[in-house]
Amino acid sequence: MKRILITGGTGFIGRNLVQHLVNQDIVLSNFSRSKNYNLLNYESSRKFITQFAPDIIYNLASHGGSLHYVSKKAANVIHDNISMYLNLYKAAKECKKPPVIVNPISNCSYPGNTSVQKEEEWLNGPVHPSVTSFGSSKRALYHIAECYKTEHGIKSYNLIFPNAFGIYDATDPNKTHALDGMILRMMKAKKEKQKEFEIWGTGSPIREWIFSKDFAKYLVLVPNLDENIDLINIAQNKGYSIKESAEIIKKIIHFPGNLVFNTKYQDGDPVKILDDTNFKKLCSPEFTNHEVAIQETVNYYEGVL
Repeated sequence: MKRILITGGTGFIGRNLVQHLVNQDIVLSNFSRSKNYNLLNYESSRKFITQFAPDIIYNLASHGGSLHYVSKKAANVIHDNISMYLNLYKAAKECKKPPVIVNPISNCSYPGNTSVQKEEEWLNGPVHPSVTSFGSSKRALYHIAECYKTEHGIKSYNLIFPNAFGIYDATDPNKTHALDGMILRMMKAKKEKQKEFEIWGTGSPIREWIFSKDFAKYLVLVPNLDENIDLINIAQNKGYSIKESAEIIKKIIHFPGNLVFNTKYQDGDPVKILDDTNFKKLCSPEFTNHEVAIQETVNYYEGVL
């Protein structure tokens, strides 16, 4: 029976992963701050991890937030993330049998000037300045994993995901992922009977999204498909404009006001999607329909707010 450890298991993706795994024939443990475990403390992390002796670690613990947050708290974000990653790998090497570590990596770690993001171009330039703290820490995680494989034989799977959204995300729009933040703000606008909902920019930029349940599914599935995977996009090679997503949300929540696009704000890159060539060689991907996923997310928020 496999022994599985999830760091950050009470967080956004962590809760989705627990739901995905809960009925499987495994021994599951959750390492999270809500249970008084903290990866910033090496000694307590080492003690817990070596005693539990996991076969697989899903490395979901991270310090992140909205674009504004990771810019404002840049030093804290990069310090905490790299410290946690180093402590995790240092503790893992102390296990009698080294665990496999699965690392989800945000697509914001790609160079800031890429549109269709390909694995072989991942390190071909700096991340966008707005996400230096978070994106660079994810690149550091990849290199930490490489070094621990070289010296200690620890196998890691590094899976690059697009922008996530869905159930179990935070309820504070300043702490959620972008699409969930838009859902929350529009729900608030409806409740307050606002006549307009403002979106920064023209609404034309295209972004790729992944529903949180799909995120959890592929975290588990992909490492079981090919043990030689090192770095791979979990990708659809498909995106939706900000305007399209906003109109879907407006329809689902029955917001009666108008969408207003404030063009004083710049759009950023016109397209940001992940190339799916390697992913399609690995499997036949199936993703939740974007509108269905937004509907399920709205249902979740209506139930918890």
